[in-house]
Amino acid sequence: MPNDVRLHSPAADRNRGPIVEQLRRLLPNAGLLLEVASGTGQHAAHAATAMPAWRWQPSEADDAALASIGAWCQGLPNVPPPLLLDVMAAEWPAPKPVDAVFNANMIHIAPWPVCAALMQGAARHLTRQGQLVLYGPFIVEGEGTAASNLAFDADLRRRNPAWGLRQLSDVLEAGRGAGLQLQSRISMPANNLLLAFRRGPGS
Repeated sequence: MPNDVRLHSPAADRNRGPIVEQLRRLLPNAGLLLEVASGTGQHAAHAATAMPAWRWQPSEADDAALASIGAWCQGLPNVPPPLLLDVMAAEWPAPKPVDAVFNANMIHIAPWPVCAALMQGAARHLTRQGQLVLYGPFIVEGEGTAASNLAFDADLRRRNPAWGLRQLSDVLEAGRGAGLQLQSRISMPANNLLLAFRRGPGS
């Protein structure tokens, strides 16, 4: 359509259904969710439509993407305007507390310190029973890595040596450093994982 500012990711089209299916299983019936790195806005639009009792707050570090997110979510009463949010910032300009933080396909297309910053920020914003949910490809020690994921990893590192698929054990350690412990590990289509974290005892 003319003047359509919506960006489009074929991968988001493919994975949005399976992701929402698992979010419905993991999360309560209603709440406030902060999505970090909303990208095109396709996940926000689909999830907010499929989970109308949830208020879905999108965000992005790239202000050029905000118009796309807003266009995808236009007219959805449970999606506020997207926030400009830098994961590395000491304080996030986002609601606090939230019942869930969701992030898809970011930590492998960012320098490694972004993972720890995501964990720390989520821990600051989550309620005591809230969950951080991550989605994407990971390398799991002791388990075979799909050829497609190895090729993707090599391509990412060619594009930027600071990028690449992350070792699951390193991601879990970053979570523990923020007081978050893995509660669920779910195998997803196309050799991806969905990980759900909660606060550990005393955190």
